[in-house]
Amino acid sequence: MNYYACSFSNPENETLKDMLMELLGAAGFDSFMDTDEGFEAYCQEKSLDETELDEIIQMEQFSNVKLLKKELIPDQDWNATWEASYEPVIINELCRIKAPFHQVEGSYKYDLIIEPKMSFGTAHHETTSQIIELMLQSDFKGLNVLDMGSGTGVLAILAKKLGSSMTVAIDNDEWAYRNALDNVKLNDETEIVVELGDANSLNNRQFDIILANINRNILLRDMKEYVKCLVDGGKIFFSGFYEEDLKLIAKEAECLGLKYVNHVTKNNWTAAVFIK
Repeated sequence: MNYYACSFSNPENETLKDMLMELLGAAGFDSFMDTDEGFEAYCQEKSLDETELDEIIQMEQFSNVKLLKKELIPDQDWNATWEASYEPVIINELCRIKAPFHQVEGSYKYDLIIEPKMSFGTAHHETTSQIIELMLQSDFKGLNVLDMGSGTGVLAILAKKLGSSMTVAIDNDEWAYRNALDNVKLNDETEIVVELGDANSLNNRQFDIILANINRNILLRDMKEYVKCLVDGGKIFFSGFYEEDLKLIAKEAECLGLKYVNHVTKNNWTAAVFIK
């Protein structure tokens, strides 16, 4: 699936930046990354509405914001690039995330194989490694688990290694869906159900644990759908947002009947656990 990468200059302050990102999120942009000039926003090619994008940028409060660059990133396999620089990720000396071309080692309790393609979720980014850190502190035995926005499927695979029962991985990106299917097979965890879909695909199914490593705007937008699917006493793990956004996440969570448990932060990225 092709993606558009749009580079923007920063608005005058963080409040306006948050507002702009929220509007872009509602317009189909599903991930953001800060740059030296401002930030980049990523949107699936089929989801980009040029007219809506122009209307957002032309709003009076964003008069100083410039669209610096818009680039179409073709659907591709990044294996050659990854193999040249990809290193395994080790978390708490318990879990290693490695590629198929890395040597087998028996010193890690959970040794996961992730084919490094374009899908998000190799654990190199803080958002994935942090949620894994929190998972390693939790009990998954016999529990039904949902990995929402599953990317490579790494969290669903780890959940299964930790003893989960029914485990479902859902992503709205076809490439990620295919990649997760491959990774499930590589890890001999073929009982994981991998689905192409989004929050509308949940249909009020019930889970004991929900893992949602996405981004702030989608978490805030879809949190009510996740909560509908979480059993009483169940836990939900959120990741993919900055430390300063935790208040927004916690406020929405509390309004929906969730209670804050704990969180971890690294390089301003944050992952948090709530209980219903």
